[in-house]
Amino acid sequence: MRATPVNDSRRRMSRGAFYIHLWLGVISTVALIAISVTGILLNHKRGLGLMPDVPHEPTADFTSAIHLERLANAALEAAPQAARTDWKPGDAVDVGLIDRMDVRPRNGYVKVRLRDKASTEMTIDIASGKVLHTGRRGDVFLEKLHSGEAFGEAFIILSDIAAVALVLTLITGYWLWLVPKLGRTVRATEAA
Repeated sequence: MRATPVNDSRRRMSRGAFYIHLWLGVISTVALIAISVTGILLNHKRGLGLMPDVPHEPTADFTSAIHLERLANAALEAAPQAARTDWKPGDAVDVGLIDRMDVRPRNGYVKVRLRDKASTEMTIDIASGKVLHTGRRGDVFLEKLHSGEAFGEAFIILSDIAAVALVLTLITGYWLWLVPKLGRTVRATEAA
């Protein structure tokens, strides 16, 4: 049986898809495994104890919440000395020490995370300013590892490249699986 231009083209496409699939899979395996494992851990961070669960009922309506600056001060006062470097209670809020403030009105608290190595977080009641919890966030490093941020900005792009490689690997995998099936179907209908 003579090869037709369509069959030659399909064969070249399949061979190209095979090598793209093979080498993208080999090259991106480490990054994809790291992204997958950290993603699974992040999905279960509360159950694994990586994120503190602070049970709390709101003590007042959200409308009577304390100003964010006072809540930030309360958090910094409650932070361990090692986490707040030169800042002392009574000083103005040093926003350079604070990474983020996550206000949860339904729960009646704000989570204040510092920019220290331990990712210290204080949970503060938004109505009373009472410190509910102070501790380390274990999931921050996983988040940074998952995004590639833990190793610098170049690795964030590597994470993006790994995602594109995964998409191309999936597309070429489907091509390698589907084209032979289509070829058999075409040959079966031609023979009939």
